Amino acid sequence: MKPVIAIVGRPNVGKSTLFNRIIGRRKAIVENEPGVTRDRNYAEVKRDGNIFTLIDTGGFEPVSKDRIFIQMREQCQLAIDEADIILFVMDGKEGLTPSDIEITNILRKLNKPVFYIVNKIDTQKQEERVFEFYGLGVDPIFPISAEHGLGISGLMDEVIKVLPKYPEEEENTEFARIAVIGRPNVGKSSLINRILGYRRLLVDEIPGTTRDAIDTPFERDGKKYVLIDTAGIRRKSRISLRLEKYSIIEALKTIDRSDIALLMIDSKEGVTDQDCHLGGLIHEKGKGCIILMNKWDLIEKSSHSMDEYESVVYNRLKYLSYAPILFISALTGQRVNKILDLVDRVVDESRKRISTSQLNKTFQEWVETHPPPLYKNRIVKLNYITQVSTAPPTFVIYSNIPEGIHLSYERFLINKIRENYGFEGVPIRLRYRKKRRG
Repeated sequence: MKPVIAIVGRPNVGKSTLFNRIIGRRKAIVENEPGVTRDRNYAEVKRDGNIFTLIDTGGFEPVSKDRIFIQMREQCQLAIDEADIILFVMDGKEGLTPSDIEITNILRKLNKPVFYIVNKIDTQKQEERVFEFYGLGVDPIFPISAEHGLGISGLMDEVIKVLPKYPEEEENTEFARIAVIGRPNVGKSSLINRILGYRRLLVDEIPGTTRDAIDTPFERDGKKYVLIDTAGIRRKSRISLRLEKYSIIEALKTIDRSDIALLMIDSKEGVTDQDCHLGGLIHEKGKGCIILMNKWDLIEKSSHSMDEYESVVYNRLKYLSYAPILFISALTGQRVNKILDLVDRVVDESRKRISTSQLNKTFQEWVETHPPPLYKNRIVKLNYITQVSTAPPTFVIYSNIPEGIHLSYERFLINKIRENYGFEGVPIRLRYRKKRRG
């Protein structure tokens, strides 16, 4: 599993600034794909050959002063449950507070690495502010300035030393790993029970790598699958009203381990903001996706019901327009038997490769009939395309001006790739490189 590092602390101590400093960019807008959630509180980081997921637990403002300890404890506990390493940030300008002491008392009981950080130490003269924090009885304490980047390198060097190693998994085509993703009470467990009960080929239950997920291997018609149930999301809904901030950690872990995600949506409630959020995670992770509109048996229908619902769903989930939709009932079993056939199809599409010669023949036709627009009054030439990887299918295009390819033209190219080569249910990634002279 990809290690998780969580940043915790009181509001306004500089957690988000530290988050941005570690990932090396501003987090507010990091994706130009329309509809993808933009107020991220997580990022994947590669540093010194190490890969980890960084979580910012910011934005947890107390509603009143008398609830501050309760909310701080809740925020810490949710992050602590999932994280491998904790970065606890305190405010050097404000000094040591009762909240800092309360959080420290929770963290010191952990059997996990905790890094105690005093932020806003912007000059050497201000380092004397750190002495007060040694009263917590913890050592070492890391003075930093997240705003100016001071002390960050030394801090991260120490963090990397205790970071669990993450070996990149090689593609395994022997079985398909299926993540069942959705809001609480949308019917995930009912669907899993229906699939396994219908096939009657359950081998056994193996605890998953994550704390709350359960991996269930089974076979159908000689094909092997593993169902990953995100039980943790369901349980944590009872812990905090701020579910969407923290269930993302469990969803990330589950999606990371999957080949394809089944995004379950309640047909009665329609597509909610949290459904959009989870769909955005699936898209960004480059996983295959099937949208399951559950509880379809409870919907009053007309002859056009499915078409009307599809239109509404795709309008809300524009970035998943490539994902097929199935209208099901986990309770009655309606169309559940079609899910694995569709899973097979989408997984095959995600692993498909198109030969370079075949690609370039059609690519040149697209460019000649619909050339890219000018960029700063210069002609943009697209010379060559090749597929460099699968799952998700990723293509590199060589151009004289890579930065001159507009988002709208990229959508045109992706649509053309789909028209000619399929890739149903999987996102397509385009990358651009400058053509070498000569």
